[in-house]
Amino acid sequence: QVQLVESGGGSVQAGGSLRLSCAASGYTYSLYSMGWFRQAPGKEREGVAAIDSDGSTSYADSVKGRFTVSKDNAKNTLYLQMNSLKPDDTAMYYCAADRWAWGPKVTYGGSWSRDVGYWGQGTQVTVSS
Repeated sequence: QVQLVESGGGSVQAGGSLRLSCAASGYTYSLYSMGWFRQAPGKEREGVAAIDSDGSTSYADSVKGRFTVSKDNAKNTLYLQMNSLKPDDTAMYYCAADRWAWGPKVTYGGSWSRDVGYWGQGTQVTVSS
């Protein structure tokens, strides 16, 4: 089993920055893709960013150039640096992981995300205008 715990959410004004963290524990050594999804009220869950075990990263078009996903393998921690935040970024953000290569699929929305096996409890990000 794998446990994922997010932290770092909060409220910020448009143009500001936040960094989300996701601490992984348990049977983590064989995880292939780790990443972030978000879901706003009344909207479908969507992929945001992901990083694979070879270090390759993928981003949704809506966050390219503003968000950066990274991972500290020694700490088993995933990060999402979010800059130039917009009100449209307001959502619950979820950390996710699995042992198959789903990272590149974050560019294709989120309807497939039910195939990802491990999820955190979510952390709220609110961006005010």
